Amino acid sequence: MNIESIGTWAGEVYKALESSDTRMLGEKEIKKATKLKKDQIMSALGWLGREGKIAITTDDKDIVVTLI
Repeated sequence: MNIESIGTWAGEVYKALESSDTRMLGEKEIKKATKLKKDQIMSALGWLGREGKIAITTDDKDIVVTLI
């Protein structure tokens, strides 16, 4: 894992969120859309969160990510 990889994963997660009708996806939906592993998704979310591009909330069983 390196910074370049995390940036690439962040781009994949961002595109998945952007293409969603609601611009909101759960972790499981992100995994299905991007084919990334959980640690890759979490790294990507950290990147996007640091850039202020997403909001992260939780529901009963999942993390929910929304584009800002």
